[in-house]
Amino acid sequence: MNSTQGSMITTLLIFLLLLLPYGISIDSIASNQTIKDGDVLVSSRKLFALGFFSPRNSGKRYVGVWFNKVPEQTIVWVANRDNPVNDTSGLLAINGDGGLVIYGKDRKVPLWSANVTLWSPNNSMAKLLDTGNFVLLEKGSQRFLWEGFDYPTNTMLPFLKIGLNRRSRLNWFLTSWKSQDDPGTGNFSCRIDPSGFPQLFVYKGQAPWWRGGSWNGHRWSGVPEMTGMVDHYIFKVSFVNNETELSLMDVISDDSIFSRMVINESGILERSIWHEQEHQWIKYFSVPVEQCDYYGKCGPNSNCDPYNAEQFECTCLPGYEPKSPQDWYLSDGSSGCVRKKGVSMCQNGEGFVKVPLVKAPDSSTARVNMSLSLKECEEECFRNCSCMAYSSTDDRLGGIGCVTWHGDLMDTRTFTNVGQDLYVRVDSIDLARHAKKSSGSLSNKRKLAISLTSIIVFFLVISIAYWSIKMRRKDKPRQYQFSFGATIPSIHLDDSPCRTDPDDSRLKTSDLPFFDLSTISAATQNFSDSNRLGEGGFGPVYKGVLSSGREIAV
Repeated sequence: MNSTQGSMITTLLIFLLLLLPYGISIDSIASNQTIKDGDVLVSSRKLFALGFFSPRNSGKRYVGVWFNKVPEQTIVWVANRDNPVNDTSGLLAINGDGGLVIYGKDRKVPLWSANVTLWSPNNSMAKLLDTGNFVLLEKGSQRFLWEGFDYPTNTMLPFLKIGLNRRSRLNWFLTSWKSQDDPGTGNFSCRIDPSGFPQLFVYKGQAPWWRGGSWNGHRWSGVPEMTGMVDHYIFKVSFVNNETELSLMDVISDDSIFSRMVINESGILERSIWHEQEHQWIKYFSVPVEQCDYYGKCGPNSNCDPYNAEQFECTCLPGYEPKSPQDWYLSDGSSGCVRKKGVSMCQNGEGFVKVPLVKAPDSSTARVNMSLSLKECEEECFRNCSCMAYSSTDDRLGGIGCVTWHGDLMDTRTFTNVGQDLYVRVDSIDLARHAKKSSGSLSNKRKLAISLTSIIVFFLVISIAYWSIKMRRKDKPRQYQFSFGATIPSIHLDDSPCRTDPDDSRLKTSDLPFFDLSTISAATQNFSDSNRLGEGGFGPVYKGVLSSGREIAV
């Protein structure tokens, strides 16, 4: 090989090396590599990207993950949300201990770090997965030493868990941004409360803001919109509640569907899916929206019904009355309801009244027995005089599992098509009153059903008779015989030259004479217009004169 050829090959190799970073996207960095401001990691199937970004109207720099194929940059995870870099000097690296760090201008003190200490720090690498999860692992191993999904920000992606690891005590929950320009930790959070019968909550600070209810076997009881998503197989929802873990996770088999659930800076929890053709996020549901969505809108022991368009949305549950009638009259239900004073409800003829299609009360202090049927649950509640209400934990198959409430019934609301049946304890007087009301309602429904059935049967019989007669006439052979009504009532069958069979029973019983066509034509002068008298119910009426001089109408 001469020097000219060697020089050409060297130049070509240098050119290819210069093009390499631009032609091939990388999804990971090793311990001797860094990500500078402007560099980007892209997952292997190019679904997600990681790098430095600035929110709109902000010059601060953050390391985040976003959808790579969505034109409008949509951030789903932020590493240094509370410790931004003030300029473009930022650097993401693996430090000497093998952990992830973010530096600003000061390369000695990190602004953010993933607190991990490894036995072999030089053997670690960071990788962006196609799920959007940024992970730290050992080379040649699939075991995660640290992962971003353990520290979510404001967005839930498929395969990201919300809940609690009962062994490590790691709590997975979403936290809103401070504002659209600041991804710092905001005032709203979305998490699962593990106490009592676990429930999904949105909190404002430490106070409940919205309650999604408990898991009823296929969705959160307070999120009826989940029914449509599950029924149409958009998501497969995994809910785990055992000794080691309490978690909720969405699973999507088609990774071309971009989905997210976000808790925003206003406390709105919103589920949306990216629509490629329309180039926009399509909202599936958002909460809270209406007044009854907000936690405890009507106070304890009441039910919030947003469908009472012309009435106050708050009503006391059976057996309760307003705590402050004056506030209630002014449409302020925040003080809620209290037990009516009256007959004892302890083995004294009391019973339960069903409140259908509701979000069951807050179950943070409720008692749960997953082995009982709905009937056994009623018996269990009845035996305990402190039990105020009961319901099933799973509303499928007629009700499985048992939840009982032994104090105030908080945050109950009505739904239209989906919801759970709540059974509230009432004394013997209220039980009789509701039984009578239910009986009267049932009687009215029965009367209405009988009336509607009678009307339908009547019209059905008339329709069958009509079509039967019509089809009989249609099938009857045409006969050229005509009947007429005489203007003179003394006309008899014997007065006309009818061509009839004297044994014809139809003619024997008929009051009208029959004539052949030639007789009728001669009597009406071949149906002359001068003989036309008018129009009848069956067609034109003609005056005719028989050969005997008798007048007829045809």
